[in-house]
Amino acid sequence: MNPKILLAAVGVAAALIAAPLSAPLAATAAASADGVWKMDGYGTIVAVDNGKARLYQTSTISCTPDTEYTRDGDSFVADGEQSFTFAVHRSRADMRLEGDVGTKHLQRMPGLPAQCSMPGATGPLAEFDQFWAAFAENYPFFAAKGIDWNAVRAKYRPQVTSEDKLFDILAAMIRPLGDAHTGIRTPDNLFVGVRPGTTFPSMDLESKVIRPYIEHTALKGVHYTSYANDLIGYAELPGRIGYLRVVAFLGYGDVPHYASERAVLESTLDTILATKPQKLILDLRLNGGGSDQLGLDLASRLTARPYFAYSKRNRNDPADPSKFTAPQPAYVVPSSGPRFTGPMVILTGGSQVSAGETFTMAMMNRVPRPIRIGENTQGVFSDTMDRTLPNGWTFILPNEEYRTAAGTTYDGAGIPPDIRRPVFTPEELSGGRDSAFSTALAVLK
Repeated sequence: MNPKILLAAVGVAAALIAAPLSAPLAATAAASADGVWKMDGYGTIVAVDNGKARLYQTSTISCTPDTEYTRDGDSFVADGEQSFTFAVHRSRADMRLEGDVGTKHLQRMPGLPAQCSMPGATGPLAEFDQFWAAFAENYPFFAAKGIDWNAVRAKYRPQVTSEDKLFDILAAMIRPLGDAHTGIRTPDNLFVGVRPGTTFPSMDLESKVIRPYIEHTALKGVHYTSYANDLIGYAELPGRIGYLRVVAFLGYGDVPHYASERAVLESTLDTILATKPQKLILDLRLNGGGSDQLGLDLASRLTARPYFAYSKRNRNDPADPSKFTAPQPAYVVPSSGPRFTGPMVILTGGSQVSAGETFTMAMMNRVPRPIRIGENTQGVFSDTMDRTLPNGWTFILPNEEYRTAAGTTYDGAGIPPDIRRPVFTPEELSGGRDSAFSTALAVLK
């Protein structure tokens, strides 16, 4: 339920396991939010009772209690989690997560399924089965990636003889997906997928590239200023060309909630755009993702008119991977604050993931359209579903698909550049070159 996050940096959110809510949920469900609600897709049930909302992670073989939220005015809130609003329309409801793009739709249920109020199966085989089922019922891209998930089960389930081997087995199952929105974490181990031939963004990669290379080599001594916990940086280049680097769409402030993050972003952009650049280079080559809505907030500072950004839909039939919800459109709406509306280049690369990619997709219909220079992005767009196994291990997977106005999806291959240039290759780094940056300057001059 969280927005996209850089798994290697902040981890997978663990479920809060607690006692079920009071029993007579269906009896208290009048015209209020009280009752049990099944989300359309996402493998989630929401049980609301007496000012509390409990989420449950569900599959056809399991039901795991997740985070409990408390009503606060019009919202339900929980420490360290996104708050959400819940609008009831008789037998259905709409759920809006703070800072999320789109609405989750739910249908009222007669009560909590029996498996949600009784102990579930435990042990390595049960953990394997729950992991496999979560992907079987939610992952949208098996066909596109040529993966027979039933064959994966047949191959690996007989190998599950102990907990000691389980992590390696589960990691081996999802490694061929090459999907950076798949991963598993234990107290001692972490595996995150990645598209072959690319490097997952990390603090170590940033420390090797950002300071010594971008700031001191590509910018060649031009004054560079960092903002938002060093996740946004800006430099004024000759010819009134601005250089804007965005490392993530998350983590800007001290409080990890959308409103606080947005306030820091808005203040930062006020300062940067007050310099009134005439042209702009936007560097997303090491963007580790974050909040799609913060990406749309940035896009709103870069346009003079509203336009269609993208649509998103989610898989919603556990038995049929071709079934999806109706697409929900998202739009870029011009901000009332300072804006840049001139020519721009976006630097892209394989270490650009998630919200860094949905932002790039959202810029495709901007006028004038930005020119993309570099390499294909990573190729992961969906929000991640956070799941917990009976032994406490956590894992993530995607269940959404993002599409352009023409219906194009870039999951897997990533968004291609208009002008292809090498990005942070050993040859570029050792030779002190940044061909993508140099090309951007030549295009804008």
